[in-house]
Amino acid sequence: MPYEPPPELAALSLSELAEAIASRRLPAVESWSPANIGESHMRIAADGTWFHEGGRITRPAMVRAFSSLLTRDAAGRHWLVTPVEKLAIAVDDAAFIATDMEVRSDENGHPVIAFRLNSDDVVLAGPDHPLRAAGTPEVPAFYLAVRHGTEARLNRSTYGQLIDHALTLSEPEALAVESRGTRFSLLPA
Repeated sequence: MPYEPPPELAALSLSELAEAIASRRLPAVESWSPANIGESHMRIAADGTWFHEGGRITRPAMVRAFSSLLTRDAAGRHWLVTPVEKLAIAVDDAAFIATDMEVRSDENGHPVIAFRLNSDDVVLAGPDHPLRAAGTPEVPAFYLAVRHGTEARLNRSTYGQLIDHALTLSEPEALAVESRGTRFSLLPA
């Protein structure tokens, strides 16, 4: 069956976004403790491209499947985890790339910022998925917590969307956004 990309975020209501998130049934990698530990010979480049033994992985379904098995430990090392093995994977920057965003309001009128990732996941920024500003004021970088310690780096156009949204809310010297009741500064520390 050919891959059909999901609809654009702007075309989805907040309830449809929540349904899309819930329908993505992810493996319970946090409950697995495999005895076999090794190397995957895989790498995720800074632009989100996946490689295995130097060759690019071109099938989106393979990337989505592997990305559902990703974790990052306290030391910052990324792993592909299955019930029988835990394989190290090299990650140049972040495991995911946020490729689009949309700002909506919940049933109480509070803002919710939804991000689409290069893996077709949808992540709602908030207390469980905080935004983090890094880099410098001249060259900032923004990251979104995804799951199991992994993060998504916002690509340039998504970063631009986020800054445009923030500028409608605050002055540049206090640049911040709010999502799901949590305020996030967009100024690198």
